[in-house]
Amino acid sequence: MFDNPFSFKGRIRRLEYFISILLQAILFFPIVYLIKGMPYEREVFWILFLIFAWFTIAQGTKRCHDIGRSGLYQFIPFYFFWMIVEDGIPKKNKYGLNPKGLKGPEETGKIRQNEG
Repeated sequence: MFDNPFSFKGRIRRLEYFISILLQAILFFPIVYLIKGMPYEREVFWILFLIFAWFTIAQGTKRCHDIGRSGLYQFIPFYFFWMIVEDGIPKKNKYGLNPKGLKGPEETGKIRQNEG
């Protein structure tokens, strides 16, 4: 989990995406509160904002890749709710291997995934 969190390549599971969003929200606002009154407050804020934004967009892009979409879909209003609930494609897609480690029927040679 959290392998290359600032990279835009690959796929991540719903849980990692949800934890990413939660972690970002939990950390960003208290840090912004703590930097109030500091010298160079505005500069520090924008540096932190860019770091957190890059992290959030990178994780969102990888989550979109898991459900077989372009990373641009995350900019659709409220689409992040869909990214939290939608299950990923259970096989390898053009963005990479299944992050759950499960193989689809094309890779296993089985017709149904529940076959032993």
